Formats: sequence, structure tokens, C-alpha cells
Amino acid sequence: MRMRSLSIFILTIVFGCSIASAQKPRKIISFDDNWRFMLRDNKQAQNAEFDDSKWRKLSLPHDWSIEGSFDKKNPTKQAEGGLPAGVGWYRKTFIVPNSSKSKDVFIDFDGVYRNSEVWINGHYLGKRPNGYISFSYNLTSYLKFGAQNNVIAVKVDNSGQPNSRWYTGSGINRNVWLRTVNQTHFCRWGTFVVTPQITANAATVHISASIVQGVRGLKLETVIWDEKGKKITSCLSPVKDAVDTAITFAEQNLVIKNPVLWSPSHPYLYKIALQLLHKGKVLDNYTVNTGLRSFSFDSKNGFSLNGVQMKIKGVCMHENLGALGSAVNRSAIARQLKLLKDMGCNAIRTAHNPPAPEFLDLCDQMGFLVMDEAFDMWRKKKNTHDYHEDWAEWHKRDLADQVLRDRNHPCVFMWSIGNEIREQFDSTGTSIARELVNTVKSIDGTRPVTSALSEPDPHKNFIYKSGALDVVGLNYHQDLYPDFLKNYPGQKFVATETMSALETRGFYDPPTDSTRYWPKSSRIPFKEGNADFAVTAYDNVAAYWGSTHEETWKIIKKYDFLSGLFVWTGFDYLGEPTPYPWPARSSYFGIIDLAGFPKDVYYMYQSEWADKPVLHLLPHWNWKPGQMVDVWAYYSQADEVELFLNGKSLGTRIKQVDDLHVSWQVKFEPGVLKIVSRKAGKVVLTEEEHTAGPAAKIILLADRKSIKADGKDLSFITVKIADKNGFIIPDADNLVRFNVTGPARIVGVDNGSQISMEPFKANHRKAFHGLCLAIVQSGSKAGVISVTAKSPGLESANLELKTIM
Repeated sequence: MRMRSLSIFILTIVFGCSIASAQKPRKIISFDDNWRFMLRDNKQAQNAEFDDSKWRKLSLPHDWSIEGSFDKKNPTKQAEGGLPAGVGWYRKTFIVPNSSKSKDVFIDFDGVYRNSEVWINGHYLGKRPNGYISFSYNLTSYLKFGAQNNVIAVKVDNSGQPNSRWYTGSGINRNVWLRTVNQTHFCRWGTFVVTPQITANAATVHISASIVQGVRGLKLETVIWDEKGKKITSCLSPVKDAVDTAITFAEQNLVIKNPVLWSPSHPYLYKIALQLLHKGKVLDNYTVNTGLRSFSFDSKNGFSLNGVQMKIKGVCMHENLGALGSAVNRSAIARQLKLLKDMGCNAIRTAHNPPAPEFLDLCDQMGFLVMDEAFDMWRKKKNTHDYHEDWAEWHKRDLADQVLRDRNHPCVFMWSIGNEIREQFDSTGTSIARELVNTVKSIDGTRPVTSALSEPDPHKNFIYKSGALDVVGLNYHQDLYPDFLKNYPGQKFVATETMSALETRGFYDPPTDSTRYWPKSSRIPFKEGNADFAVTAYDNVAAYWGSTHEETWKIIKKYDFLSGLFVWTGFDYLGEPTPYPWPARSSYFGIIDLAGFPKDVYYMYQSEWADKPVLHLLPHWNWKPGQMVDVWAYYSQADEVELFLNGKSLGTRIKQVDDLHVSWQVKFEPGVLKIVSRKAGKVVLTEEEHTAGPAAKIILLADRKSIKADGKDLSFITVKIADKNGFIIPDADNLVRFNVTGPARIVGVDNGSQISMEPFKANHRKAFHGLCLAIVQSGSKAGVISVTAKSPGLESANLELKTIM
């Protein structure tokens, strides 16, 4: 089985519960393989002797909804993407060795959507309604050891619909782990690392650890290593014996001299190794990564990290991996984060729930600040069967578990207790906000707490009036931002959700000299739009409550006291397809489409946020003869840009005042549209758009040609429909069929269309504006993978990948 490899961290420092695989005292193994699954309810499935031999065999994480067919009659409705939900059962038979008899054995679920119930050998372990919370059960008392079989059974009930405003998926959609420890061990999520003081010369590291004490006379040994594997410092101290309880606590202070600080531009991680010792024997151990940093919000100067003022350049993200649905995959998350990193993004808001552990691990490693959000609703519902049904019984535990699990990540720099909560409009918002903030701060007093508020009037917003928020988070209402300090004297600001601009990749619909609001109001039926359910990729269409991308960013950019923003959204996601009715089934809000292909506005952000020269020309250059075309360009680190058509200059443009793009009106003629950026008279970058001829061939490009043979790793293959010269056909919609040989399989296909009814689990996909995507997953053996793509009338394409152990 695959050994777990984690990295977790905390405030200025981070910490988690990843264990080194070579260490014997603690063993954490992947519990993802060899499950049986059935998509229907059967109460007998909880019994150990139940015959599941005819059930489907699969590996986790698993989302059964993404495997289904789109249908507007599905109870999830359009808002959740119109995919099926229902009730499913998972079962797994496994053996526990005799060597574990004297130990404690736990099963750790990173998350199950939704209403999970778990049995071991017929014994009921418990229920967890929240689909985004990690949880654990102690199996020890009910296990059979040696050659005897054990059976774990999990019921997942996502039949109560609708229960969300966006696609959630269904099933055990995060990883599962089997954790075996000695009876004396570190408590799960019980270790907390902070750095109360950081200077250029030294950082003080304070460690507190909760320990299940099975014997007396323990010692705690801690060693800190740098990224090169050099030992930096260590500490060995006795652990105070517990009195009248099984739990004891240990604290240590260590000093790192000349510390290297963690930041989005330099996400430097130390390693902390902790061991529990008894008479020289190691009883338990943690090995984790650590990041050191400090930050602050100021009412006048905005946000600072490590003493340096910086803008929060963030996006909001649902837990949605496109064609993979909500089934967590580290490679898929890393691809999304790399696209955002290349854009210049430095922060992410987890809208509107706790993320998968792998997401935070990657944000630690790649350098993203994270606003870790807890709830989309409190006691008052937004959907018929949403979390409000579980609020009274579960919210305190869910919030506490979220903070305990995530508090050791350096990427997490603030907590959000809710999004557009309806209690902000009545006095219950005051008492609940205070309760939630107190819960957070009782566990982690090192980070600020906010809530994403949609009522901007401070006299009417009862969550704000609670006085509990450290930072005021406002959603939209960007016209009020310049007067924030007048309306909220002395308060600190972050724009928790902004824009809600709308685009379809590759579709261009003039004119571009005015902003369109689709829809214009919630009270007015939407009658505008296009017959093909598309929205122009020029940045001039937004939902009535939001703005274009340029409008709000100009405001945030202008004022120091505006610490930054989170754009709605980084990626398109399934569900919430404003402004269109069915068959629209996924959102138009993303800077990047559902398949992971950037829209044109991606390059506006890159030109503003990234520390590199940027030049991007739009639109494509295939139009009707004589048609007038609005041509836009985004650029940076240059003084001017000049446009050429078939070698003839159409003029130079320079951004004026607060312009974020330049434009020309050009009469179309076939050929080459070329743009050149210059600085001090020297060419910086050049970009061209060619008039494409008839579709002639397929081009395949893999984001990674070498992947791990672990049964999980992915290669994302971009498929282009091109003319004989290799230029993409901007309106191509050819059906492409894929064949894979070797130790791999196709696990998803997509094209970014918001209205496609094609299945995500298939070996074929139509192109959308010249592009589609195939996702290839490795098997468990090393070897050569051959991917072939064919389409009638086109030259086929072949791509070789390899899997490595």
C-alpha cells in the first residue's frame, strides 16, 4: 500500500500529522484501493457477512455524480449541474496483522460528501453529515487480528436535494487512511507550532503537543532541519505526567538562527521532527514541514507579509476539478495552482468550505495565502436540505475540527466563518458571530477572523455589529470601496468576493465599448444573450451584482488601505450557470474555463500581477471579409505596443492613466495580425494571430510526459484542431476519439463548454472553439503509454508518455 506523505504547517510556522514511512512506531497507509461500491441503498450492506462480490470494484477518491448523465430532471437541478446524486454504499475487506494487537488502529477520512455513516464488522461507529470535514474513528475494539477478515462499510446519503448552490459531487471523494499507533502517541491534530517572535537574526519556535499517555516518564525530542537537510536546532525535555486523565501536554521553545521566511514568492519550508521517547525507545513520531512568516492588516496601509506591504491578489475556488468532479487528485490540484501561479495570483479563498488536505499542502509548497472558509450558511437555509439541517448539532464540532486540522499550515493566513450569511440581516447574526469567533480563537489565536458580508451598510449588518471580526470582508459593492474608511472608521478591509464577470472562452461578441449586465436584475427575466448560450470573451459582461474584471481591480489597485481582493472565480465550475437557463450547466465566472484553458482575461491579470513581461492579442483572426473587428491587447513591462496587419502598421498605442488594455478597430482581411511591445525603443515581445485555413490535423500537447506509476498521477493532454500549418481553427467542433495503450487509462474528457451534455467519463469529446482535453491516469506499473487521437477527415496524432516507479 502507498505510504502517506504529507506536509502541514502553521501561522508563522506550520505543522501537521504526516509520518515518515520508514518509522515503525507510527504507520499511516493509504486505504484507497480495493473497495466495492453500489449506487443504491441496501440496509443489509452494513453487516459484515453481506455478499458484495457483484458490486463494482474501485479505488478512492470517488465521485459517482460525475460519472452520471446530465438531466434537468435530476433533483440536484441546474444550480448543482444537473448530475445525479442519491445513496451509495462502499465496502472494503482487509486484514490487520497480529503485530497491531497492542496498538490503536484508526481510520481517517479526509472527507465524504455527504451524510456518511460507518460500520466496522457490523458495529456502528458514527455519522458525519458535513461533506467537507475530515474525521476519524477508532477501530481497535472491533477488529479481528491475524488472518481473519475485517469489513468496513460506509453509507453515503446525498439524496436530500437540493443541498448546495453549486456542484458538490457524491461519495468518498477524498482520501482515506489507516493509522496505527502505540497506545502512547501524539493526539490527532494535537500539535500546534507558532513563532511568537521573528527577527532577521532569530525566530522563536513554540511547540505545544497533546499526548495520549500510556506510560509515565516520557521525553519529547524535537529536531528542526532546513530544506537542504541540515540540522538547525534540537531540544530534548521531559513530559509532565498526566494527572487523573489519559491526556498530557508538552511544550518546547526552540530558536532558528538567521531564519529564511516563507512567502508566496519564496515558499521556504523547514522540517520539524518530533519523537516521544520512553527509556530510549521511540513510541511515536511526527515529521512535518514548517514555514516561518509574520503578517498584519492595517486600516491605513492594508496587508503586510514579513514586514513588506503587498496586495492580496486572490481568487475564490470551489472544490471542483472539472471532468474529475470532486474526487480529490493531487496532480489535478497542482495543475490548477500552477495556472494560477503563472497568472501572478498569490492567494485563494476556499469557497465556501474547508478544502482537502492536499490542497493546503500544495499551497504551502507552491506559495499561496489561503483564506480558509467554514460555512455557506448558518441556521438559516439557502437550500431545502443544506447544512442548516445539521447546524444545531454539528457546527461547533465541525468548526473546531477545521481549525485544529488546518492551523499548522503557513499558507492559511485567516479564517472565514461564513459567506453571505442570512443572519447578517437580524440580531441572531451578532450572537452567532461572537460564538464562532470565540471557537476559532480558543484553538488558534494567531490569525484574524473575517466573514464575507453582502450587506455593506455597517448600521444594518448584524454580523459586523457583533464587533467580533478582525477584518471586514465585503462581497461586491465595489463602488463603496473608496469610502470604506469613512463608513468603517479604523477598520481593516479585504474584498472577500468580487467581479462575477462572465465569459465563454474563444467567443467574441461586439461591441466592446460598454458594459452589459446579464442579468440586469433578479426581478427581471433574462431575455438577452446569444442563441448558443455564449458570453463574449471581451471583458465587458458581468452579473448585475458585480463588475467587469478591470473595473474592480482598478479600485483595489489605487488605494493602499484596500488590502486586496478575491476574484469570483479562478476557474469555471459545475453548477450556477448565470445568466442562462438549461442546458447551461456550469459557470461562466472563471478566469480559466472548466477544462483548464485560460480565457483572454487571464492575461489581463497576468499583465497586472505577474513579475514578467506579458503580451496578449485578441481575438482570433478568422472573420467575414470587410467585417470590423475590435482588437484588444494586454501588455506589461513595455512603453507601447504597435499593431500590424499583413505587414502594415495600424498604429501605436500607449496605456493612459489607469488603462489595463489598449484597442483598435480593424477591418478584417485574411492574413497575419501581429503586435509588438517595446520598451525604450527595443522589442520586448511579439505575438501573432493567423487566419486559419480548413481543419487538417490534430495536435496533442501533454502538460507532463513523465508521471508516477502510483495509480493516481495524471497527464493533462490538450487537443488542438489545426490547419495544415498548425494554426488553431477558432470555431472547430470536431469529434475526437482517443485510444490509450500501456499502463494507463483515460479518466476524463472535457472541452470547457458550459452547455455540453457529453459525458466526462468517455473516450471521445467534441472540440470547443478548437480545443478539448483528455486526462490520462497512470497504472501501478512502469512503462510506455501511447495516446492516439483520431477524427474523420483529419490527420491523426500520437503522443508517448511514460510512467516511472
